[in-house]
Amino acid sequence: MIAIFADEPHGVVFVKRAGHLRRNPGQIGLPGGMTDPIDGADPATTAVRELYEELGVRPTAIRVVGQLEQQRQVSGGVAVTPVVGVLEPRTPLHVDRTETIGAFTVPLAAIVAPGKIYEDPALGTGDRTLYALDHEGRHIWGLTARILKVFADEWNARSALRQRIEAALQGGGKK
Repeated sequence: MIAIFADEPHGVVFVKRAGHLRRNPGQIGLPGGMTDPIDGADPATTAVRELYEELGVRPTAIRVVGQLEQQRQVSGGVAVTPVVGVLEPRTPLHVDRTETIGAFTVPLAAIVAPGKIYEDPALGTGDRTLYALDHEGRHIWGLTARILKVFADEWNARSALRQRIEAALQGGGKK
């Protein structure tokens, strides 16, 4: 879930994963996880459920505005459908401490600024370009950075998704 706060500076929510997890321990990522049967194979339902489980965000506090094209994780081959949502102003985050050990935000403007997400040659595999984003001492890379790159490209192309996000931001994230 690319969860964007409706209040300024429109922070995008990131989590730091717990060190004991099998997948991506200790890494910075976006809230989200694997589909459960109760989700009905709907990426938005999964994203909203995971946001609640990881950060305690009530489903009524987020307005889903769209999704990006599916991305595949390089190391595990897991397919991820990034969902974009706008959180009501001052929505509290309550880190669950089981899967997630921390949460922070990066201003939307810092993510979509041209050149902010860059090709990281130190991470390159030769056949696939890998991206990174650095913000306030945090290095965001891998699948998360690739999702952010796709998102920033959509935003800067003034896409229909951007228009829906801007409308939701102006409406305070209310459904």
